[in-house]
Amino acid sequence: MNEVYITATGSYLPHEPVGNDEIESVLGMIGGKPSRARRIILRNNGIQSRHYAIDKASGQPTMSNAQLTARAIQALGVSGNVDVLATGTSTPDQLAPNHGVMVHGELGWDTLEVVSTAGICLAGATALKHAFLSVKSGEAQRAVATGSERISPHLLARQFEAESEHKVQELEDRPEIAFEKDFLRWMLSDGAGAVLLENQARGPLSLKIHWIELFSYAHLLPACMYMGAEKKDDGSLKGWADFSLDQCVAQSTLAVKQDARLLNENIIPITVGGPLKAIQAKRKLTSDQVDWFLPHISSMYFAEPFAQQLADIGFPIERSKWFTNLTTRGNTGSASPYIMLDELFHSGRIQKGHKLLMFIPESGRFSSGFVYLEAV
Repeated sequence: MNEVYITATGSYLPHEPVGNDEIESVLGMIGGKPSRARRIILRNNGIQSRHYAIDKASGQPTMSNAQLTARAIQALGVSGNVDVLATGTSTPDQLAPNHGVMVHGELGWDTLEVVSTAGICLAGATALKHAFLSVKSGEAQRAVATGSERISPHLLARQFEAESEHKVQELEDRPEIAFEKDFLRWMLSDGAGAVLLENQARGPLSLKIHWIELFSYAHLLPACMYMGAEKKDDGSLKGWADFSLDQCVAQSTLAVKQDARLLNENIIPITVGGPLKAIQAKRKLTSDQVDWFLPHISSMYFAEPFAQQLADIGFPIERSKWFTNLTTRGNTGSASPYIMLDELFHSGRIQKGHKLLMFIPESGRFSSGFVYLEAV
């Protein structure tokens, strides 16, 4: 088996950053009224700026997800042939063809293997694992993996304008519904990231991939974050294809939604405690073997509870070792781990021998991923 190294990282964030006071002017107001939840949510999540692939003046989209992803890949400065392109996203531009081949078309590269993984935040990590295993097995010498999101079209006010009046009244009577739809309008944004994987280290800095561990806990809990579906009383999902077009529009079925109660009760013990205990047993990993901890957290609200969970399971990581750019880059879903890694990779702060632990939780149906790297 080959050793596998990340030899280059890249990212792309569209347009100028959008501050908290500008969001509603870009995304619009639902029903012409300011959001009642916006200030509370922004205060808790700690995000100060983010990026949207939207023209501020017209409110129209300016780039596709495939174009965002291609820009991030171009930032790698890749020259020569690539054998595998593995892309991950939860927001492809269309149902078919798959996201990966659309990115390939944007790049105009020669023939290569293309794989696209679906999901939510973990989609970028599953793409990375495919690329990693391709190089490790010797099936490929060079592979590119990506994570990208263009969620902004789903957050625009016009996507909710047809919501029936009884739903609007329900939002007034039951504020928790804001955490199903309105909540995520202030949490998510656009961006793309990419890494180049090779079977040899190159340049002044490469990151050796020791292992990638992925976990699904879908057998324990119902869906928590979902899009293109409605949740039934028994917790199961009814997909968009089982609704009429009129129903989809009236109910904003294609909007991204989150069950905040289910999230708050389960995200920490399920995505941190359980899988990290398994990794400790399997990989003999201890917290003193981590120089940099890169957690993809959706909100700074969860930072302290995550830190406490690490301590509770005997894996404390002091906050000086944490690296996150959530507050300045926003929550870009599957792209976030790549965008985080790219900023740290180019910061000059990683030294030879440093070991990095990336942590990617997903609330879709509660999944978790960990990536362990070493600077060489």
